Amino acid sequence: MKKLYIVGSGGFGREVLWLAKRICDDEKKKGNIPPWEIAGFIDDSKSLSKSRQDGYPVLGGCDYLGNLTEEAYAVIAIGTAKVKQNVVEKLSAYSNLHFVNLIDPSVIMSDRIQIGEGCILCAGTILTVDITIGNHVIMNLDCTVGHDSVIENYVTIYPGANISGNVRIGEGAELGTGMQIIQGKKVGKRSIVGAGAIVVHDIPEKCTAVGIPAKPVKYLG
Repeated sequence: MKKLYIVGSGGFGREVLWLAKRICDDEKKKGNIPPWEIAGFIDDSKSLSKSRQDGYPVLGGCDYLGNLTEEAYAVIAIGTAKVKQNVVEKLSAYSNLHFVNLIDPSVIMSDRIQIGEGCILCAGTILTVDITIGNHVIMNLDCTVGHDSVIENYVTIYPGANISGNVRIGEGAELGTGMQIIQGKKVGKRSIVGAGAIVVHDIPEKCTAVGIPAKPVKYLG
């Protein structure tokens, strides 16, 4: 059986563990073999090495995966887009490592979704039709995405966010809890949209936007 490693042992890492267990339990109920054996957590924090989280070991840092001789499968449970990308780039050097998608059994999505690798779609999320999702995208609990939207690599979408149709979210953007984007708008690369904001105009790259309507209040270096 394939061994699954969860990279990141913080609060979201424990939520991703629960998600992986839900997927395995759902397959068992259907009479199928679970897709993975959950091996444990990977975390570069030395203070967490050899500890346990929710009954699973923190096996070591990213180098642990590179030192394995067998094939390994991983998902990055890190919400901060820049940190997530840095970890992915480090792990991509390991030829034995493969990134998997974790999609909660409760997710509702059409068969007209293109999805990359290493994505996490949490419980209650709904995606309609003709949506393109890049690599290492996180959609947390109860998000919605409308038709013809494009979500680029490394985007993190926090719980309860609503994205209307024909929206484009640039690489590495982060969308806060409960925010909303109306039809046809764009959020630029590396931008952060604050919790509860409503996007009615395009958001430029590398800024933090908050409010109703959402407006840039700070530009990032």
